[in-house]
Amino acid sequence: MVRDTILVQAPLKRVYDQWTQFEEFPRFMHGVVAVRQTDERHLHWRTSIAGVRREFDAEIVDQAPDERIAWRTVGGDVRQRGVVTFEPVGATHTRVRLVLELEPEGPAEKAAAALGVVSSRVSGDLRRFKDFVEDRHGATGGWRGRLRPAGAARSPGAEPGPVPPAPPSPPPPPRPPPSSGSPGFPDGRQPMPPR
Repeated sequence: MVRDTILVQAPLKRVYDQWTQFEEFPRFMHGVVAVRQTDERHLHWRTSIAGVRREFDAEIVDQAPDERIAWRTVGGDVRQRGVVTFEPVGATHTRVRLVLELEPEGPAEKAAAALGVVSSRVSGDLRRFKDFVEDRHGATGGWRGRLRPAGAARSPGAEPGPVPPAPPSPPPPPRPPPSSGSPGFPDGRQPMPPR
C-alpha cells in the first residue's frame, strides 16, 4: 500500500476540479500514456512503465466534490484501488492525500514494489500535479457531480450524509486489523488479498 500527502498552494475548488480532469493525467503522471473517460463513472487507462505497456479500465466508486474520489480497476492488466482526498488548509492551500493499493504483476513489478519504486513514482506524480496546478490561474476544467457507491441511494429530499460502504467484490478474507489504523479507504475495506 502506498500513502502520500502533498500541500498545494491553491484553493480547494481549483485543486479538486483539476483532479477530476482525468484526461490531463498524462501531463503530470509518469508512465500514463492516455486516460479516456468512457462515461461519468468509467475510465480507460493506457500506461507504459519501464517498457511494460498495460491497458485497464477503472470505475469511480465514490466521488464527493471537494472531498474525495475513490476508484478500483474493473478490467484489464492491472489490479488496484485507491482514494484521493482533498482538505482545505486556509483559503489558499489544499492538502491532497493519496492512498493506493495495487497488486504487482510479474517478478519485475513485484521487485519494484518491494524496493519502493511505486512509492517514489506516486510522490513524483503528486509533486508534478502540485506544479501543474500552481503554474495555472485556474483548473483546465472541472466536474462537480456526486457519484455514490452502488446501493447507496438517498431518500428524496434527504440531506447528503455519510456514504454507506460499498460491498467489496469479492470480499477479502478476514485479516487482523492493521497496527497503524485503517488502510485509509472511506468505506473501511481491508487491503486486497494476495493472489
